[in-house]
Amino acid sequence: MSEISEEMRSAVVESREWYMAAYAPEGVPTSDHLKLRTVKISLALDSIPEQHVILETLFISLDPYLRSRMTGREDGLYSPQYNLNEVVSAFGVGRVLRSRDSNYGEGDIVISPFIPVAEYCVLPSQALIRKIDADAGIPLPEYISTLGVPGFAAWVGIQVVAEPIKPGSNVFISAAAGAVGMYAGQLAKLKGCRVVGSTGSDEKVRLIKEEFGYDDAFNYHTETDYDAALSKYFPNGIDVYLDNVGGEMLEAVLNHVNQHAKIPLCGMISGYNKVWTEREGVRNLLNLIGKDVKMQGFMVASYLDRFGDFAKEMESHLKERKINSKLKIYNGIDKFLESLRSLFTSSNIGKVVIQVK
Repeated sequence: MSEISEEMRSAVVESREWYMAAYAPEGVPTSDHLKLRTVKISLALDSIPEQHVILETLFISLDPYLRSRMTGREDGLYSPQYNLNEVVSAFGVGRVLRSRDSNYGEGDIVISPFIPVAEYCVLPSQALIRKIDADAGIPLPEYISTLGVPGFAAWVGIQVVAEPIKPGSNVFISAAAGAVGMYAGQLAKLKGCRVVGSTGSDEKVRLIKEEFGYDDAFNYHTETDYDAALSKYFPNGIDVYLDNVGGEMLEAVLNHVNQHAKIPLCGMISGYNKVWTEREGVRNLLNLIGKDVKMQGFMVASYLDRFGDFAKEMESHLKERKINSKLKIYNGIDKFLESLRSLFTSSNIGKVVIQVK
């Protein structure tokens, strides 16, 4: 493990951090809502409490659920709101610079779901969930991608909520080129399913077919009649639909579900930037009854008892190259707002990550 220099041990460093200046009830957050400031952090060991560490942030995970923590209200995902004028946090990877916990040493690479979006931070050691073996041959960003929230969400949706999936089942994934969708489709393929995805550009259609192994895909910007598109791509109906978008796509899917279909609800990104009264309603829920369909929302926090099973399986898939990943890496802490906004555009491909250091 690398250690910090003697000079750094007593240094005071400047750390840029993003804080919540104002809530954004609607629309994509802007610089009116999220602002960057500089604070000073002492690296002296006696400057931090017992059972705390000082981290140098290496990578930060950008995920759509972060948007739900910036509205100023608790509905939908019921995520706890960021406090005004306080630094925002996210899943991230950091390097321990100083430690007052014997379980962590200088140079350890760690993961936390509560890393401040900042260059340096002081965290209670109980907020760290895992130490990483930097020599394991897995790139660090994969621990907040394939082995992080997106991979775990895909795994829970396909492996747990949608079970049992039989080989040959017809599986549909929306937002298929996104962080969750790219893994969900590959996991379904590993189960022997026929998998079709929807995505926002012809480039993404090619990507998920050529790199992620999807059997087919369509661009929802050009095939705008979703009902007709699903009739075309699923002449034998849909057995499993992993929903990442909600709204009109979910409504269209309900006209094509087979008897005893499963619909894991992972996200509804089409509605994250709207108050609930302005979101698209689904008018054909009666189909759930007639087709005896199971539609279930889920939060990965409810399945943490399965995280060990997930990590073991996905690490094996990664090492055996059975799962491919696509990362969009922004460089520098100053890119947080830009990278967050990219999640809600069709330009985004794969998992969005900030490389801080």
